[in-house]
Amino acid sequence: MAPTAMIKSTELSFLLLLLAVFLFSQSEGAELKETNMTIYFQDRFAGPNTTTVPITGIPGHLWTFGSFGTVFGIDSPITQGLEGSSEQIARGQGVHVTSALDGSATYVSISIVFMNEEFSSSTLEIQGANYLYVNVRELAVVGGTGQFRYARGFATFETAFLDMKAAYAVIRCNITVEHY
Repeated sequence: MAPTAMIKSTELSFLLLLLAVFLFSQSEGAELKETNMTIYFQDRFAGPNTTTVPITGIPGHLWTFGSFGTVFGIDSPITQGLEGSSEQIARGQGVHVTSALDGSATYVSISIVFMNEEFSSSTLEIQGANYLYVNVRELAVVGGTGQFRYARGFATFETAFLDMKAAYAVIRCNITVEHY
């Protein structure tokens, strides 16, 4: 190896070592916290206040949750309680993609954007496979911002209320996260 290349390689190794020491020192002394919460997604999939809409799908096929390849956009109010009239504390914004050929699962990527005083401007990022015919579905919390920086954990989803005629569902979400 040429002397110049060896010096650059050594300099790069030294810089990476300094970066690792810096990052470790930033987290040293910071105590990991655990937060548990239960929230409720208020989903409307038809009508004037629709919160979940199909964006695209396979041409010539119905764009439904059971139709492979259908992509849905979501912007659902999230409340503190089961009732739609409960205090709104966040919005659930993201996408669902029907990812199983038989329509039994969707891929979910959603941001919980908090608006309440306690977690204002913080977010939690949730993603994973959502198996539609399972009572309790578990997805990963893969990150967060604000008060939930470096969040990791899990969220369970279960249908708490469903009225197909009114195209309205309430989804209970139990979240457990660790964060700094």
